[in-house]
Amino acid sequence: MAESNSLLESTVLQPAADELSMIQAARKDPDAFGALYRLYVEKVYRYLYSRMGNVAEAEDVTAQTFIAAFEAFAKFQREEHFASWLFAIARNKTVDYYRQQKRTSPLGLPEDIAVENDPINGVIQSEQAAALAKLIQMLPEEERELLRLRFLAELSFAEIAHLLHRNEDAVKKSIYRLLARLHSQLEVTND
Repeated sequence: MAESNSLLESTVLQPAADELSMIQAARKDPDAFGALYRLYVEKVYRYLYSRMGNVAEAEDVTAQTFIAAFEAFAKFQREEHFASWLFAIARNKTVDYYRQQKRTSPLGLPEDIAVENDPINGVIQSEQAAALAKLIQMLPEEERELLRLRFLAELSFAEIAHLLHRNEDAVKKSIYRLLARLHSQLEVTND
């Protein structure tokens, strides 16, 4: 039993160790920042696309995010919080973008989410996705942001807590309560 626990711990800790080694390499050689870019570009893009709903705009702000991160990387201090630091930059770039555009940010579902090949399953999933999207649209921006950070940006509870300057347990409870509320509302709409 102790052997399976150590295997689980090494599996969970491995990505963090890889990320730390990438950060240390990028500190020594700016060309190594590309590994961090490759690790996070898809997550940052999905997060930004969910806020903007436009491929070109999300790509542009994703590029701006990584340029700003690269330029500020020498000032970055806390290796264990790289993801929250990067997503703070992405959030700030989004605010800058909307300030320039004077628009509101929708939470849309990415269009490239794969649907099973079974047509009936596809219809059911698309109906459920549409109902869920409608429920999410009615949420306050703060709750939509929690969903974006957790499920599109794939940040851990600790990373979200650090980014939002909140307690990790409070973030967990907020997300779990929000998911339970959405689940119950989705069941009511499906009845």
